[in-house]
Amino acid sequence: MLLSLSPARRGPMVTALGTAQTIGWASSYYIPAVLAVPMADSFGLSPVWVFGAFSMALVVSAMVGPWAGARIDRYGGRGVLMLSNLVFAAGLGGLAVAPDPVMMFAGWALIGLGMGMGLYEAAFATLAGIYGREARGPITGITLIAGFASTIGWPLSGVMLATWGWREACLGWALIHLAIALPLNALLPAGAAPAPRPAAPEPEAPPPPRGAMLLLAFVFAATWFNSTAMAAHLPGLLQAAGASTAMAIAAGALIGPAQVAARVLEFGLLRRFHPLVSARLAAAAHPVAAVGLVAFGGPAAYAFALLHGAGNGILTIAKGTLPLALFGAAGYGQRLGWLGAPARVMQAAAPLVFGAALTGWGLSAIWLTAGIGLAATAALLWLRRN
Repeated sequence: MLLSLSPARRGPMVTALGTAQTIGWASSYYIPAVLAVPMADSFGLSPVWVFGAFSMALVVSAMVGPWAGARIDRYGGRGVLMLSNLVFAAGLGGLAVAPDPVMMFAGWALIGLGMGMGLYEAAFATLAGIYGREARGPITGITLIAGFASTIGWPLSGVMLATWGWREACLGWALIHLAIALPLNALLPAGAAPAPRPAAPEPEAPPPPRGAMLLLAFVFAATWFNSTAMAAHLPGLLQAAGASTAMAIAAGALIGPAQVAARVLEFGLLRRFHPLVSARLAAAAHPVAAVGLVAFGGPAAYAFALLHGAGNGILTIAKGTLPLALFGAAGYGQRLGWLGAPARVMQAAAPLVFGAALTGWGLSAIWLTAGIGLAATAALLWLRRN
């Protein structure tokens, strides 16, 4: 049921939800980069096992996403998002006290449950329930804030790791969920009770065309594969192109600012256009950047990072705005859950698949992600506004 919210409350609510999203991303998606090695060492395992547990968490999130979206469609997002903070805290607390690898995997499974209930898809569905087709601006707003999740999360995890240890770092993130994110999500408008069933059944809106749904699911899966592959292997890829280690690291640091700058552009200039326009431009950015990297080698590392980061920043918004613009607000949350499920699975496979390609093919591995990006661009060109 669509809720109404005065424009005066829009800014504080978007800020609260965006901050809670920052905590959710920083304490789940971004902690393996800092904590995986010490976590694995404490159990006498290779870090591959910890990354495997993280991949399992992504699959769990894909499975729970449609259920969470349907609940948000029916009851509003506040309860689901608050529950996700409790689940995140339980999973992170479980990691903090895990005595063996089995319990470590169980902790990551709980974190995956929290990811399916509490990250972007759930937040986008919550905003669609409040603003309907006018949710594009608020969706962009929370991605602008949460775009700094790695900027905040990696250093904070590193400080807690250096000061106390990886277990205490997990416990610290659990407490942050309970002390900050949970109260922020509690500020969201309460979902209205389901409308009473009418005496005579009302005609239902036709379901979205299956072909359009499949095309959009493919686009999301393809772009999330590329995004995760680059997040895991960008320095190694740039070095394979001839960049020095220092240059590769410096170029990688441009990804975050490029994402945020592109989201500001989406919030301003590109907001005048249909989301399909910005999504097509964004999907084409990675293949164009790949051609430049192959053609010019190491000196093109900075341009590659800027183009890829900008495209990725806009595509993150498109995951929320495109289904809303194409199919409407009715049933949006559950639809977004189904559309995002293949993307989560591809996201889980991306580091392993692209890592193997980079090891075997060197710089030529970029043609894998470039081809996937071109296919996503073609699918978006095939889609029509109505």
